[in-house]
Amino acid sequence: MTDFKERYEACMLLHGVGDAMGYKNGKWEFNFVGEDIHKELKNLGGVQNLDLKNWKVSDDTVLHLAIAECLIDINEKNLTNSWYQRLVGYFKEAMRDMVDRAPGNTTIKTVHLLKKTDKGFQIPFNEKGAGCGASMRSPCIGLRFSNPGEINELIEFAIESGRMTHHHPMGYMGAVAAALFTSYALQDIKISTWGRKALDHFEIAKNYIKKSDHCSEENLKNWKSFIEPWTDYLKKRGIYDLDTDPVFPEKYGVKERDDFYKTISGCRNWAGALGLDSVLIAYDGLLKAENNWTELCHRAMLHGGDNDSTGCLAGAWYGALYGLQNVPEINYKNLEYKDRLIKAGQKLFSFRN
Repeated sequence: MTDFKERYEACMLLHGVGDAMGYKNGKWEFNFVGEDIHKELKNLGGVQNLDLKNWKVSDDTVLHLAIAECLIDINEKNLTNSWYQRLVGYFKEAMRDMVDRAPGNTTIKTVHLLKKTDKGFQIPFNEKGAGCGASMRSPCIGLRFSNPGEINELIEFAIESGRMTHHHPMGYMGAVAAALFTSYALQDIKISTWGRKALDHFEIAKNYIKKSDHCSEENLKNWKSFIEPWTDYLKKRGIYDLDTDPVFPEKYGVKERDDFYKTISGCRNWAGALGLDSVLIAYDGLLKAENNWTELCHRAMLHGGDNDSTGCLAGAWYGALYGLQNVPEINYKNLEYKDRLIKAGQKLFSFRN
């Protein structure tokens, strides 16, 4: 078993790898035909020979680092509004580092609205705030709150940091799920049970929203938009019951995966672009690949959808589970922000226990 310090470091590092690989300086993120991406990958020598030198990380990694470094700098034990006020500054600073990183329009617009006042981190409910901009930056929250006894803090921080930009359950609940899955990985919980276990923890999130005085009615009205397709996915994979193993179609190649990924959210054709399906596509890949890094990349990083967002999530959870096991050094040795990512993982590890 890989030691926990390496798993923390790898969670941050492989988040960046999955992001840069799926993004390919914008060329693969915006290529909507998975088979074309896999043909190009083959010409590059496959995942085992993929050197990410000069492959920029996208906004996903920059904003993931913003949350991680904010959480590192906060030494208070109890969550207060001051945590989110501080995060406002980190988000605004991160937005200065977005040249050629393709930040989402929702994030651009909402970060501009944030202020470091008592309630300045809160924005109105947004019917269009369902994108994956909150989920892709949230795995590190599960590093900071990794213990079962910290579940309430994990959920609260994921909700509030998520809806600072994506104030819709489809958006910020993706952040909750991304953080939960990191914590499950560090607790060595069986992967096939994560989705069903999360449903129970989503009830804690719902209760938090009910007690909140911030747009509770609008959020609860739209709650099913996230929960129902999540439940449907678990049933399709045969893992709604905790003691069952996942079931995949006999024929489930690149094209079949592209077609299936588009059905998960039922909202748009760009698979993985929502908080919901960004998490579930990454989870789908991990369920099948387990500790086979190459297979995970084929499924979660390299498809005809928003593959940097699904890729960074899958990479983060893989790292939290297995460290750098079976990951070719060439995939990460020249990664942009490599040292900064590893350092963040090391510092988040210091909060463990």
